[in-house]
Order: sequence, then structure tokens, then C-alpha cells
Amino acid sequence: MKRLVFTIILAAVLWTVMFSPWTAPAVNFWWMMTGSALTLSVFATLFSPGWWREVKWSTSNVLLGVGIAVALWMIFWVGDKVSAWMFDFARPQVDSIYGMKEGESPWLLAALMLVLIGPAEEIFWRGYVQRTLSERWKNPDTGFAAATALYALVHAGSCNFMLIMAALVAGVVWGALYRFFPNRFAAIILSHSLWDVAVFIFFPI
Repeated sequence: MKRLVFTIILAAVLWTVMFSPWTAPAVNFWWMMTGSALTLSVFATLFSPGWWREVKWSTSNVLLGVGIAVALWMIFWVGDKVSAWMFDFARPQVDSIYGMKEGESPWLLAALMLVLIGPAEEIFWRGYVQRTLSERWKNPDTGFAAATALYALVHAGSCNFMLIMAALVAGVVWGALYRFFPNRFAAIILSHSLWDVAVFIFFPI
């Protein structure tokens, strides 16, 4: 449990540095995100390599991963319209998130999210944190709820309500899928990567 607590604290520190309005200007977000996600996935593999056995690639998992990514993009599209109608601050906060890609090569960012960032985040948050908490407490529902809350809370340092809610919604979707269909972990990993690329690069909301 000490190892898990250590990695969660590390994730919170790294995400705060990346997203905080006081520290973010001092770092290159995309390279730090890549390094942070990979570092956490390495710790996850060292501390609990069991996630690897749950990754089973097949045509059905690839198709399911694409379908999940499309469905999640549609959820966010609707959520963006509703939140913009309800809150004056919503769109400016969303635009500030998109501002992080200014000056960067869209193809490079797409490659980083597809090959490194997306898979690494799933390996850590679902394959390690959620699985470990579920086994530790012998309750998959509690593990799912705790891991999802932690995934959203590490974004709190951004002081961006829309980003925190986005992490919560995405965390609920991926966490619930992992809770009920751990044998579909490959599809979940693929959906995270494809959704990242779609929502940030090719089909921004």
C-alpha cells in the first residue's frame, strides 16, 4: 500500500506542476506529460505487473476501442454545449486547455498521445491504481470509485473546473468499463488514446 500511496502522491505533484497556473508556464506541458505518464506506468509495472495479462488484442477489442472513443467524444460534445449554456466561464476554460497545444506540431502531439500518453495513463490509473485498490479492499466497486475520484482530483491544481469535470467524466467511463470488463483492457487503452487524439487534434470540441 505504501508503494501505491507514493505513486499517487507523485502523480498529484506532477499533474499540479503541469497544470497549475503558477508553475505551468515554466515547463513544456507535452514533454512533461509524456515523461510523467511514462514514469508512472513504469512504477505501475514494477510494483504490480499483473495488468499486462489483461491486455489482449483482437479485432473485437480494436473495434470496441474505436466505438468507446467515438461515444465518449459525443458525450463531451453534448457536455460542452450544455456547460456553455449554463456557465459563462465554461468556454473560456475549455479554450485555455486547447491553448496548451499552440506552437506545437499537431502530428507530434497526436503521436505522443496515441503511442505513449494514452496507454501510459490507463496502465497507471486503471491497470495499477484501480486494480490494486479493488484487490486491497476486496471490493471492485470501492476500488472503482476511489480510483475515479483520485483521477479527477489530481487535476485540481489546474484551478480549471471544466478540466476537473472532464477528468471525472472520462474517469467514470474508463473506470466503469475496467470494473465490469477487465478482459477488455486493450479496448479501454485504445479508446483513451484515440479519444485524446480526436478531442485535442483532429476533432476539437
